[in-house]
Amino acid sequence: MKLSQREKSLILGMVLGDGYLQPTGKNNARLRLEHGRSQGFYLEWKVKSLASLFSGKPKTLTRLHPLSHKTYGYVRHQSHSTPVLGKLRHEFYPEGKKRLPSSIIEKLDPLSLAVWYMDDGYYYLRDRCGYLYLGNVTRSEAEIARQSMAKFSIEAKILIKKKGFALYFAPPEILKLKTLVGKFILPGFAYKLPS
Repeated sequence: MKLSQREKSLILGMVLGDGYLQPTGKNNARLRLEHGRSQGFYLEWKVKSLASLFSGKPKTLTRLHPLSHKTYGYVRHQSHSTPVLGKLRHEFYPEGKKRLPSSIIEKLDPLSLAVWYMDDGYYYLRDRCGYLYLGNVTRSEAEIARQSMAKFSIEAKILIKKKGFALYFAPPEILKLKTLVGKFILPGFAYKLPS
């Protein structure tokens, strides 16, 4: 299977964000996408954008939150298994745990960054600043993420949050980010960038 540049960019953004590359053998993997029910439109957009990898319909499921013990609904869809995704899994999960490889500095483009930001970005209206949550990564991986922004002349600072690291974008920098990725942001996520 050969992917277009657009498909590669989308997949990169999804894997950097909420997507999971599930192993299906030694050399193959599939892309698992999950979003809350209110973001079902986003899952549909992702699946439609990668139509060559997906078939069937998403599943609606419920899950018990381990801390709050509340039940919430979400939608899930899984792609076909393919060696192309298997190769990407070896890059992002070299020892079974997700990491941010240094190759993202070179590969990241405005479309993949837009998907990553739609997945894990947040705009704080009061202070007119933005965040990109990186989760439980190492400090050196957070530095890789920071450097991937610098290649677009966007200055991000690394912050330590309760659940790991995040990139912080001061007001001028979040405006640069909007200029770079704004045309790719879905209307349902307009709140994640300055108006």
